[in-house]
Formats: sequence, structure tokens, C-alpha cells
Amino acid sequence: MIESGDLRKGLAIELDGQLYTIVEYHHIKIGRGSAQVRLKLRDLRRGHHIERTFQAGEKFVRARLEDRDVQYLYREGTLFYFMDLENFDQIPLDEGQVGGAASYLKEGGTATVSTHGGVPIGVVLPITVDLEVTDTGPSFKGDTASAGGKPATLETGLVVQVPYFVSNGDVVRIDTRSGEYVERVS
Repeated sequence: MIESGDLRKGLAIELDGQLYTIVEYHHIKIGRGSAQVRLKLRDLRRGHHIERTFQAGEKFVRARLEDRDVQYLYREGTLFYFMDLENFDQIPLDEGQVGGAASYLKEGGTATVSTHGGVPIGVVLPITVDLEVTDTGPSFKGDTASAGGKPATLETGLVVQVPYFVSNGDVVRIDTRSGEYVERVS
């Protein structure tokens, strides 16, 4: 059990028989009443968000999630296939379980699959991934990194803003938390 004062962003809890991760946490002290805790929660199995308010001091059941290092193999229809790096089992996940991580998955890339009770529930990406630029506007001599940017389509289909000096075939590093360009790798 975990008390409302110990809750923090990213923590997984069980609530009403469902698994949720905390997206936002606000402690609210009202003038005449008792303090309250307002939580924005994401359902780990279905992906939707809810907001709930609880009295301060309430207790919650902490969800025990296990993380397994995996390698992304391929996509077939709506299923994404991963291979467990310890026992080489293949783990299929549907689009709902993968969510926004699909834009950063490259065949042969590594990630982490979170499981609860042996059942996979989602994918956790590394902080940065390196992806090749497949389509972007022309580069011009003298363009600098601070002079703005242009849209670039990456090998996974993700479109990000890159500096003007980046051209087709370059490999760029992307921050998976924000979806922004970090640097040119090659």
C-alpha cells in the first residue's frame, strides 16, 4: 500500500481492479476542508486517460510491474512482434499496447516491455533513438543550426523539425519523450 503523500508522476497503481500510471499529480489544500489529491491517470491496458480526486491520506495499491529487455522484430498488420533478449521468446503486442512508441520503433532496435502478472501491457522506449532521414527539403551552404528548421520524414514515418543543414540519408538522434531533434549522428 502507498499513501497519497507518496504518489508521484510515473508510478503505477491499481484502482478499481484496473492498472493506471500517474500522469499528473496535484495536492490541493482547500481553506476550510481537508486536503485533496487530484490525479490524472492513464489506463495501462486501454490507453485512455481519466481524472480522479481523492482525500489526502487515502491509501492505494502499488502495481508491481516487471520490465523485460526486448528487441523489436517486425510489424504484421496491427501486431508488433518483439523478442525477449533473455529467453528469445516472441512477444506480440497490439497497436493499443504499443501506442505512440510505434513512431520510434526501428527493426532491430531495443526497448523494454512492461508486464503485470506475466501479461505484457506496454512498451518503454530508450530516451533517444537514431533514425535515418528519408525525405526533407534541400540544404544550402551556410545554413546554421540556429537559423530555424524544416520538416523531415524519418524512416519510421515520423515527421520532426530539423535544422536546415540536415539532408536526405543523414542519421539524426530524436528524443522519444518530446519527439524533438537532438543532434545529427552522421
